[in-house]
Amino acid sequence: LSVLLSLLVPAHSARSPDCGGILTPSGLRYLAEVSKPHAESVLRRDFMAPPAPDPSPTSPSSRNQITSVKVDKFSLTLIPDTGMRLSIEVDLGVTSAPSATKEVRLSILADLHVEMNPEGNLELVTSDCKPTLEEVQSTEETDRSAPHLSSFKSSGSDIDKQINIEKICLEVSRLLLLPNERLMSLAAPFPITPSCQVQYLPLAAPMYSEQGIIISLQTTFQVAGTVIPLPVSPVPFSMPEPASSSPSHLILAFSEHFYTSLFSALEESGALNVSLLSSLTTATLAERITQMGSLFQEDLPVVLRAVTRSAPHVVLEEDKAIVQLFLTAQIGAGSSLFQSFLSVNVDVTARLHLSVADTRMIISVAAIEDIELSLAASDVGPILAALLEELFLPTIREEVTAQINGVLRQGVFLPHIAGFTYTNVNITIHKDYVLIPCNLQLEARTG
Repeated sequence: LSVLLSLLVPAHSARSPDCGGILTPSGLRYLAEVSKPHAESVLRRDFMAPPAPDPSPTSPSSRNQITSVKVDKFSLTLIPDTGMRLSIEVDLGVTSAPSATKEVRLSILADLHVEMNPEGNLELVTSDCKPTLEEVQSTEETDRSAPHLSSFKSSGSDIDKQINIEKICLEVSRLLLLPNERLMSLAAPFPITPSCQVQYLPLAAPMYSEQGIIISLQTTFQVAGTVIPLPVSPVPFSMPEPASSSPSHLILAFSEHFYTSLFSALEESGALNVSLLSSLTTATLAERITQMGSLFQEDLPVVLRAVTRSAPHVVLEEDKAIVQLFLTAQIGAGSSLFQSFLSVNVDVTARLHLSVADTRMIISVAAIEDIELSLAASDVGPILAALLEELFLPTIREEVTAQINGVLRQGVFLPHIAGFTYTNVNITIHKDYVLIPCNLQLEARTG
């Protein structure tokens, strides 16, 4: 499992994973737990619907009617290298005229797996299904101390027609809270800023190991509706092997390349550019830099405009995430008609803080660790350079922090399936990747 996700890379070398997730056996048990009431509701609706009019001359008094549906057992287990096994036991109360009631046990054993369809979406597929019907005989009928099951063989009976075993097997995936509409939501585009979106695309059908169901994803970013080219990852991402006894439902992993791509997309969209009025004016600046008096005859506000001059870069170390920004700051005067009089290269190294809220990763600047200013003009002396650092470095430090935090305040949506959110999140930053073990939480219905 040391290559888990990289094994899923298809022949097309341009596509490689930069993040992924493992749905653990604990996560499967949780999905089964929350799907049990849903399955009972679906089966009750199917089985207890009013029967169609019977055109046969048979007396209506002989018709069986299902009067109760209770799901007694609902489990979802992992089959390594193959898929999942769904096991359901349903107790049905069947009434026939005039007042006789019997109990029937419906058992469903189905093998499921997830495929990738031609459209590139993941799809839940039933590969095998074995339903059985058995009648539960009462103690009065058997003179035994407890009920027992006996074969319920009546292929032409009303109850068989009403249950329609073949239809159950065709639609058994409906009994899970993961129908294909929800799986398709995994690849939906999510907004980061008004002009920038992120999308997680499955690269292949999942793998099944003892650790869980392993899904590899490739991230794409759109700016103004166009997918942008991103830096090439120097090494393919492979997800680390999790502990087999992990109590978390889901383990998400994000590569260093994912975070570099995220900041590159923000840079491409212009979201990291800064434009602000400083507290200085040309008159106050002339008191420190005499040349300013000859450049501007009237007192004008000093403006600082910083734009990215190359793609940002993120470095992940143990317990530490750092973003490196490479900016060019134009210092000028005039708020309406901007007149630049100095260009300064600004290299910022900032420490990032990561957290998760619902299904979003919140990224913020925890601290700026280093800022380097270098004047683009070679004829500017060291005294003037030091003076400019004194005047503008505090402003740049404050505004770059505010800009990044403002852009990412709403967070970046994590890969998720509609209807579920994340709880009990524990983020750990390692060299080259971030690991996010978490639990699934079914959202309460509103309305």
